Amino acid sequence: MDALLVLEDGRVFWGRSFGADGETTGEVVFATGMTGYQEVLTDPSYAGQIVTMTAAHIGNTGVNEIDPEAEKPYVAGFLVRAYSDDYSSWRARTGLSHYLRENNIIALADIDTRALTRHIRAKGALRAAISTETDDVDHLLSLARATPSMEGLDLASGVGTHEIYTWTEGSGEWASETTPIQPRFHVVAYDFGLKRNILRKLVDHGAHVTVVPATMSAAEVLKLNPDGVFLSNGPGDPATLGYAVENIHALLGRKPMFGICLGHQLMGLAVGGKTFKLPYGHHGCNHPVKDLATGHVQITSQNHGFSVDAESLPEDVQVTHRNLNDGTVEGLRHTRYPAFSVQYHPEAAPGPHDADPLFTEFIRSMEREQER
Repeated sequence: MDALLVLEDGRVFWGRSFGADGETTGEVVFATGMTGYQEVLTDPSYAGQIVTMTAAHIGNTGVNEIDPEAEKPYVAGFLVRAYSDDYSSWRARTGLSHYLRENNIIALADIDTRALTRHIRAKGALRAAISTETDDVDHLLSLARATPSMEGLDLASGVGTHEIYTWTEGSGEWASETTPIQPRFHVVAYDFGLKRNILRKLVDHGAHVTVVPATMSAAEVLKLNPDGVFLSNGPGDPATLGYAVENIHALLGRKPMFGICLGHQLMGLAVGGKTFKLPYGHHGCNHPVKDLATGHVQITSQNHGFSVDAESLPEDVQVTHRNLNDGTVEGLRHTRYPAFSVQYHPEAAPGPHDADPLFTEFIRSMEREQER
């Protein structure tokens, strides 16, 4: 045991390093997915967080070039119970340990992830420091306590694109049989920490996508003449993104809008609602969500630490989905404007296709606007 995790409340966990050497800090959260560790590592929404995988065995499918959600990992650190250096997958190009070292991500195995997860559930998400270089608990405790809280952090502007670019790649062999061959609509996608598979899904459903920086003004977006505007996922506290809230508010009613995760929270703020930090967030691909209109339950993929306060929403905004674990808001719809959002990730397809109709709904909202 050559590595150390120290939580801000003083609890200590010893582990074995299987990633890069060094020290790092962040907020410790746990992810409950049985698979998908590569998507977790590369999801920009995990920026600033040390992720604990509750699944016992990690690494046994290696790392491939297809599954990454971004060009690099964004986690601040990675914690697992049992790491497998032997991997078996026809798509794998290398092992997880090599990939983590390539990308300078500190990772610890042999952590008692069950005890750590139960501790977080009891205490809430905690700041922490991990190190492969020192066993000085007091030093790491000081580092953990000096780490900024996730509340009040604008991380989105640091992980999204700074340049405008076009995305045309669909899901290829993984696409559904109903995938349109030719794009029919121009969608401008705000990048607050955008996952690639969201872009692929938009293309699959008939969109030509222009990705723009998180800070682009509403006026500049309208100059691109989109048929619709997409609000992406991303990390950090939505209440700090006043520039994004202002732009979304200016676009309401001008173009159909669809938001996912952080984009959902930002839409909630733009219509006049409030957000709050969850005790330990929702992270995993097995969260049940109820569609209040149909009564159907979807198995969803989630990664967020904040939620929209239902009581703060105005009368012209309807709550459309609820989380069946804790009752939090999972979907919104504006009753006067063509704008809706969900807190979960329909593109991750854990159902596998429970939530895919949301992309179809976005396309139909643009069709209706063209017909007016």
